[in-house]
Amino acid sequence: MAYTFASATVLLLLITDPFGNIPIFVNAMRGVAPERRMWVILREVLIAFLLLLAFMFIGDGFLRLMNLSDLSLQIAGAVVMFLIALRMIFPSEQLEPAPLQGEPLIVPLAIPALAGPSALATVMLLVSQAPARRLEWIAALCVTMAVCAVVLVLSERIQRVAGDRVMMAFERLMGLILVAISVEMLLRGIRLFVTQIGSAA
Repeated sequence: MAYTFASATVLLLLITDPFGNIPIFVNAMRGVAPERRMWVILREVLIAFLLLLAFMFIGDGFLRLMNLSDLSLQIAGAVVMFLIALRMIFPSEQLEPAPLQGEPLIVPLAIPALAGPSALATVMLLVSQAPARRLEWIAALCVTMAVCAVVLVLSERIQRVAGDRVMMAFERLMGLILVAISVEMLLRGIRLFVTQIGSAA
């Protein structure tokens, strides 16, 4: 599928999943002084943004270095997105991890909560499909990270007001949308692969 600025922004928001990351951030912030929490969250969002931005610029070189095609990246990205979406729809029952002592740095908030493997693969996929529109993808990433920052700064308040049941329902809805996107990407990749095989024959 050909992405627009709007669809790329929605895709990045689904992948970074700020609402799904609210419990992780709330838990990680318990050991941080209340007056420091906003600055810690903004720092982690900035780190994630810089990492994703770097992958937008080095992604093409990385693909060439590893001798990977755009098609293989698209199919792999679709599979990863599908697995992430399934985890959003059918979350496994896990014990809540113990709160971190002190301020978290990079792990687990910036990486992998925001800039995880699926987000890195997504920004590389956007640039590999339309390198000339890199500025659009950067703008989409900026909007995504701004939304993440606002949601996560307000995470404790959102969780308190919405409640766990509403948060879970919203998470599953986002997962369902992401399933549809990943299936469309996979089907498009398969069609391109079949076309290439037919052309080579």
